[in-house]
Order: sequence, then C-alpha cells, then structure tokens
Amino acid sequence: MNWEVYPEGIYHLLHKYSQYKNIPKILITENGAAFADELKDGQVHDPLRVDFLQRYLQQVLRARQEGANVSGYFVWSFVDNFEWAEGYDPRFGIVHVDFETQQRTIKSSGYWYKQFLEG
Repeated sequence: MNWEVYPEGIYHLLHKYSQYKNIPKILITENGAAFADELKDGQVHDPLRVDFLQRYLQQVLRARQEGANVSGYFVWSFVDNFEWAEGYDPRFGIVHVDFETQQRTIKSSGYWYKQFLEG
C-alpha cells in the first residue's frame, strides 16, 4: 500500500506516551501491514509480514524492557477483511480469507505469531 515501515517509530512513541501522567497502561490495538498475499497449494507464505511483525515486536519489547508501560499488543488484523477506503484488495490478516467461499487458511505469519506467543 506504499505505507512507510519504520519500526523504531513505535519505540519512540511508546517512550513518549509512557511519560504522560495518568496513563496507567498502553495497549497497542492495531499494528500491521498489507502485502500481496497469495494462496498457493493451500498455503499462504507471507515473509514480509513475518519480518514486519518481528521488527515491530522487537521495538515494543525493547521499549517495555526500558520501562514503557506497555501491557498489550494486537496484530492488525486476525483475518483479511474489508478496508473502508480500499475494499477487499489489501490483505492485513494473519489468516487468509477466500471471500467467495469464506474458507480460512492460516498464513505463515499466523504460525509465526503463535510460536511467538508460546515462546
């Protein structure tokens, strides 16, 4: 979608907002990126999204280890969905959705995220 990817930006924002008074905790409720995901042979390999998530989570954890009051992180989005300005073309999910059949296929990023959460 031609959006800038700058993982260090989330690190700096978390430190900045952690300095505000009366903010008991910070929840990151949407963090993700759209890539040209394709279902091939029943699988979706999305190494760019895996790299995106690894790099952003590394910065979130770095900020938290340095005292930022981060208490939650949510990937945007769990499933591919309808985007208000772009329709069904950009795919943000860690689970692929065939919009005609509604069949779901976990992408490689979904499997990576599962391992990350278990780890």
